[in-house]
Amino acid sequence: MVRNNLGFTLIELMIVVTIIGILAATAIPGYQRFQLRSKSSEAKVNLASIKTAELTYSAEFGGFVETDASPADLGGSQPRPFVDEGDPGENFMTMGWEPEGSIYFQYEVSTKDDAFSAAARADLDGNLTPQIWGFVLPGSDGDTADIPFDCDGIYDPQSQVGDLTGSIGPCEASHGQTVF
Repeated sequence: MVRNNLGFTLIELMIVVTIIGILAATAIPGYQRFQLRSKSSEAKVNLASIKTAELTYSAEFGGFVETDASPADLGGSQPRPFVDEGDPGENFMTMGWEPEGSIYFQYEVSTKDDAFSAAARADLDGNLTPQIWGFVLPGSDGDTADIPFDCDGIYDPQSQVGDLTGSIGPCEASHGQTVF
């Protein structure tokens, strides 16, 4: 009896489908983690730009600019245009900062004498707990401005320290870091 080998058997097809399923089950979560890391890098880059804009503004005009949270609503998993919510003279435009393109995060700056703090927050993974990143520049007397978005301190996961200044980091270990 001559066998005609023009196709696959049902067993061969089931094995291929199983292998593809296993590959997808391992690759998709990794891809989603990569996307979340990429989106959260926006906050770090923009906070560094806000820091530079504030320092430049302070060098020229002798003080820092406090801003309202902009855009007005919490960021999420979809990009959106930046809308500066502050009044003239008290907004990001005054300090000369505006992000490029669409954004995921909401930004705010608070000031106190010769100190300022900036923060960014968004719910990138949709778990109703925002991811918050911040930066704190203490004044000459060591006092700091309150960090926006009810953040108590900038947390360093490696050293387990929660009162970092002068560097950009997540707002506490328990304050809504996205699950990576």
